[in-house]
Amino acid sequence: MSEKATRVTSSHWGAFRVSTEGNRITGVAPFAQDPDPSPISSVLPAAIHHRTRIARPAIRRGWLERGPGADGLAGALRGEDDFVEVPWDEALDIAAREIDRVRQTYGNESIFGGSYGWASAGRFHHALGQVHRFLNCTGGYVASVASYSTAAAQAIIPHVFGTPFLKYMWGCQPTWPAIAGNTRNLVMFGGINPKNSQVSMGGVTHHETRPWFDEFASRGIRRINISPQRTDALPGCEWIPLLPGSDTALMLGIAYELEAENLVDREFLASFTTGYDRFRAYLLGETDGCEKSPGWAESRCGVDAANIRQLAADMARERTLITVAWSLQRAENGEQPYWMAAVLAAMLGQIGLPGGGVGYGYGAIGGLGVQVRRLGGLTLPQGENRIKTVIPVARIADMLLNPGKPFDFNGQSLIYPDIRLVYWCGGNPFHHHQDLNRLHQAWQRPETVIVHEPWWTATAKRADIVFPATTSWEREDIGRAQGDSYLFHMPRLIDPVGEARNDYDIFSDLAERLGIGKEFTEGRNSASWIAHLYRQFQAESLQRGIETPDLEALKEANWVDLPIRGKSDAESPLESFRTDPEESPLKTPSGRIEIYSETIAGFGYDECPGHPVWIPPGEWPGTAGRYPLHLVSPQPGDKLHSQLECAIADLPDQRPEAVIMNPADAAERGVSDGDLVKLYNARGSCLARARLSREVMPGVVALPTGAWFDPDAEGMDTQGNPNVLTRDIGTSRIGQGCSAHTCLVDIAAF
Repeated sequence: MSEKATRVTSSHWGAFRVSTEGNRITGVAPFAQDPDPSPISSVLPAAIHHRTRIARPAIRRGWLERGPGADGLAGALRGEDDFVEVPWDEALDIAAREIDRVRQTYGNESIFGGSYGWASAGRFHHALGQVHRFLNCTGGYVASVASYSTAAAQAIIPHVFGTPFLKYMWGCQPTWPAIAGNTRNLVMFGGINPKNSQVSMGGVTHHETRPWFDEFASRGIRRINISPQRTDALPGCEWIPLLPGSDTALMLGIAYELEAENLVDREFLASFTTGYDRFRAYLLGETDGCEKSPGWAESRCGVDAANIRQLAADMARERTLITVAWSLQRAENGEQPYWMAAVLAAMLGQIGLPGGGVGYGYGAIGGLGVQVRRLGGLTLPQGENRIKTVIPVARIADMLLNPGKPFDFNGQSLIYPDIRLVYWCGGNPFHHHQDLNRLHQAWQRPETVIVHEPWWTATAKRADIVFPATTSWEREDIGRAQGDSYLFHMPRLIDPVGEARNDYDIFSDLAERLGIGKEFTEGRNSASWIAHLYRQFQAESLQRGIETPDLEALKEANWVDLPIRGKSDAESPLESFRTDPEESPLKTPSGRIEIYSETIAGFGYDECPGHPVWIPPGEWPGTAGRYPLHLVSPQPGDKLHSQLECAIADLPDQRPEAVIMNPADAAERGVSDGDLVKLYNARGSCLARARLSREVMPGVVALPTGAWFDPDAEGMDTQGNPNVLTRDIGTSRIGQGCSAHTCLVDIAAF
């Protein structure tokens, strides 16, 4: 009889209990200590043992028979060819020879190291760290910077606050307790949605967003959701619907009202900011002849001018926290609402006050708002990348299609490299990227694509060499997240499925073949690396006054709750700045909050001048033409991005994905609830299942991301992936992020 066991492990969506029988996962259950556990794990048993698991190494037939390079694509394109399974040693030999050929022939600048995704909640087996360490040992690689989620924000916030965006989020924003104790108006541009905060990079175990919103309601805090969908915030929140991409226009209308009614904190502006006078001239229409009045804002965002005036008065009267969702910067000119929200908070004079000011990303990821001391460590050293060429992550297709072409990025003039080999480990670009038909075209350009992947995703199907990788549940690791107090030993729950191997072992074998084995491994296997990194973590934690169990004790306990919940060791930099701006200046050129940035003005970008502005997007409902519906593509609630999608797609009535439509838009097109429909524009088309709801405003449709890209013979995606429709253009030359939410479509019954 097979041995049965139940153990706790961690994941990007939190901890849960896993039951196994022999080498099969048979069930999952919530972690008792989690007040609001995520339901994502329910499909884990089916996903781990799914028919789409990659059983053994495989090589694309055309590449194997004709060799690397464009000529090898003549018989069948990537994504259309079949694969030949080969033994591990043969596959590793072939891959090592190809890596060496490319770096010797073209140099390491011809290799792109792709790792964008949430490959593992375990700290050692994090795919990004693994592939980057390996490629650094080979001589370096072209890297990507920023993220699809926050690229525009990562570019603009350092210019405004002098602080890296991620550092601002984790160290400068009010915590949930501070909001509960001080905030009276919580004004949420893009909402705050618990379905998004159920996930985090390392796995937040104590999910707190929903319980804190219950607390806010009990304390009478006004909660205002400004978004195209009511469901972007919890029930009980006020809803102000507005057109996607118009948040900056609404903020300008509020700012105009504050200025017109003399509700501006001029003392704060004089003491803590620079450049307000130049912004004010734009606001009042002195520079362009156009006053940004509430009436002007109404014509662009759809919010009644009287409501804008009242909202401005309410925000000025009481302690107000303005929050901005990550979704707002995933649009053309996505830098502007992030900058404008900071200006609006500065005009109110509440930045640096408890529960006031501006915060970014609440509800976008777990752990934000949590009051917990930060601990570092448990990170595999990546070494130095000798290749300094980088690209913004959302410009991958541009890079592959335009080798040698110049482009602008945050004040720099750069040139796209000529990529001959893509090595992808961790993530699925055919989920994350926009305009997937364009990406498919770009993906044909490299001579070779190597992928590590547990499942036959669209990315794996478009590789030349595929290595079957283990999942988090088939290897040992340590689970730990910055916004969480729990520390986990993640045991290997089952043996690897098929012939899967972990990324570290694959890279170790490749490194030996390339003559860099000692440099990559430092003489350690996975277990000894985990022990080494854990000892470092113990020592660093002890220096902070935090005792942790030794590794063997942690293995025995499975998990511990560290005594780190409570106020952070350090005061928020914005609190220090507000107390004494001369003694604690910001790391901006002026030492103040930059409402006008001379640095940005010096870039000479029309789409991002020296202060926040409203610029109508390239696709806008007012110029809809053939495609009158604005598509938003939010994160799914039933998974993290596209993870575990294979099992979800097998469930009854789950695919194609559901598109949320207002009943008025559906009636105009003869669509009923549950109908199969086709979404389309000039870039592509996909199927979806219509779901009618008055909780999305007319003229807007919502199709979540996450369905695996699976086009039919005519190129129409059959599963409901919105990224066959979205635009592959940068947010602006500042951030060069993705602009997925600037997208017009139409819908027809299918």
